[in-house]
Amino acid sequence: MNDKKHIHQFDSNGKQICCSLEEKIDAKTPPSLLHSEHSEDDGHDHSHDHSHSGESAWKEYLPAILSFVLLISGIAMDYFDVAFFKDWVRLAWYIVAYIPVGLPVIKAAFIALSKGQIFTEFFLMCIATIGAFAIGEYPEGVAVMLFYAVGELFQGAAVRRAKDNIKALLDVRPKIASVFRNGSFIEVNPSTVNIEETIQIKVGEKVPLDGVLLSDKASLNTAALTGESKPQSILQGENVLAGSINMEGVIEMKTTKLFNDSSVARILELVQNATSKKADTELLIRRLAKVYTPIVVYLAIAVCFLPYFFVDDYVFRDWLYRALIFLVISCPCALVISIPLGYFGGLGAASKNGILFKGATYMDKLKEVNTMVMDKTGTVTKGVFKISQIKTFSEWTEESLMPILLAIESKSTHPIAKAIMEYQTNLPIPEATEIKEIAGKGLTGLVDGKNVVVGNQKLMQQFNISTPSEIEDIVESNVLVAIDGKFAGYVTIADEIKEDAKETIAAFKKEGINHIMMLSGDKHSITQKVAKELGISNAKGGLLPEDKLNEVEALKKDATKTIAFIGDGINDAPVLAASDVGIAMGAMGSDVAIETADVIIQTDQPSKVVTGIQIAKSTQKIIWQNIFLAFGIKIIVLILGAGGLATMWEAVFADVGVALLAILNAVRLQRMKWR
Repeated sequence: MNDKKHIHQFDSNGKQICCSLEEKIDAKTPPSLLHSEHSEDDGHDHSHDHSHSGESAWKEYLPAILSFVLLISGIAMDYFDVAFFKDWVRLAWYIVAYIPVGLPVIKAAFIALSKGQIFTEFFLMCIATIGAFAIGEYPEGVAVMLFYAVGELFQGAAVRRAKDNIKALLDVRPKIASVFRNGSFIEVNPSTVNIEETIQIKVGEKVPLDGVLLSDKASLNTAALTGESKPQSILQGENVLAGSINMEGVIEMKTTKLFNDSSVARILELVQNATSKKADTELLIRRLAKVYTPIVVYLAIAVCFLPYFFVDDYVFRDWLYRALIFLVISCPCALVISIPLGYFGGLGAASKNGILFKGATYMDKLKEVNTMVMDKTGTVTKGVFKISQIKTFSEWTEESLMPILLAIESKSTHPIAKAIMEYQTNLPIPEATEIKEIAGKGLTGLVDGKNVVVGNQKLMQQFNISTPSEIEDIVESNVLVAIDGKFAGYVTIADEIKEDAKETIAAFKKEGINHIMMLSGDKHSITQKVAKELGISNAKGGLLPEDKLNEVEALKKDATKTIAFIGDGINDAPVLAASDVGIAMGAMGSDVAIETADVIIQTDQPSKVVTGIQIAKSTQKIIWQNIFLAFGIKIIVLILGAGGLATMWEAVFADVGVALLAILNAVRLQRMKWR
């Protein structure tokens, strides 16, 4: 946590830990932010942090307000030619007006200089404004620094807002847990609760740890985790995620993970690390700024002195003024602030929609994807087996056959048996005896004195029971039932396709992803059937994890393909790691898949991948708009400034004004509506 490479850090209570002042200089943090963050958590309750931050924000603006009042007063006295406002009084007045906004910038410039960083915007603003004082342009010197400081304050507010959107998930970390110990429920820190302990959650409280529900049912708000506003109904024995909010009645649950291993802790770690992984565009702009700024400084020196050799009526003061304008315009803050802010906005918009990028670089990669490969079970299907068909033969009916089948399957722990046990009937279920399991085939037993055989075709053949030919044509898994040596019927078990799966495939194609492939460990026939329903022409089933990996590696040999893989299981982890962008279904996905993936879909809705692509594309579009806006206006005003056609006021617009326009453009990401 103390690694200085990570600018954005959080303590165990979810509060941001400020990095060092030197790191903030490195990160081109506005000086207005240098004094506004706490160095570490004080260990106290922070329930009043909002009011405190509001008070701090007000204090941040006080220096700018004081400077503005003194500047306006000075300009008014200049205009009305007040008698005492001359010479050293006038100079002192403007120096006092300059100090509140100029001192933090001068301090930041000295810190940067001590680290060997000369060409920073802090240094440029100091030279430009002090130079203005040197040639007697006191009001302009104060005005330039004032507008720069105000611009930085606005930038700081926008950056904090963008960060707050990303860190909104921090609010879901519960502060207490009511755990059953020594015959009663007591409130403790969630980090002290062990696995298999019973905890109680009242109405409106947050679930502190992952676990399984002990109560009959619960209604939970999982919006903070998944972005889904509709409350989720949970039944006894089902999983409950930490960070969910209990909506109805007091519920009890048994913990299955420690606090630091819970889903909410994992999400917070992902959010924390997301902002520290810079995208290629952001890194390029930072590198460019380091080259661009010194070039402009040398050009400013040339603007000041070279005309001496070419202009007959050379006046040093006039050309120095032009050089100072040149310096003000050259500040790269519009770029180095607005570009990261664009990515902050994109990451924030994604997290609001239940999509977690592990870094801005993966947002850039996702927009370039032209080949989408996906798993079947748990990705486009629900991964939950359900009865899709019941067919009976001879004298048997569904009402008479199903109680017998339920009696046998109640003794099995197989997933298909669990699916059959979900069958609802009001009829009594008889007792099954002499149950025998035949490995890989099924079960036999006695029910009400009848010999019952339940299993697959191989089991029927073993007992010489003839089955109808139609069974050979059934693609899905089926359970055959024979009673007293005669075939009685069968039950078909199928995995349901997710509601938004088909529209997702169509949306991929609209986004320009025309190569879509499904890889599954399930039977090839089942995989083909699901693929056909979804409109996927290329699908392969019966694959082992290494087979899936080989398929993706084969695709990667084509350099024109940028490949994304969507999966959820442990067996998907190798492919998630090998693909250009690994996307994991986070709600039902395995921990290994989530750790390996670059993007996590918290809602388990494949359509969210499309939303992620749209957010990534919009983020990149806005970032490039900001780049062209900043460079375009700066170049125009640089030329005008060198030619003496622009004053300090135009220079301020080219620097601070463009930065504000870029910020407003970036903030749009956080207000956009997504599908």
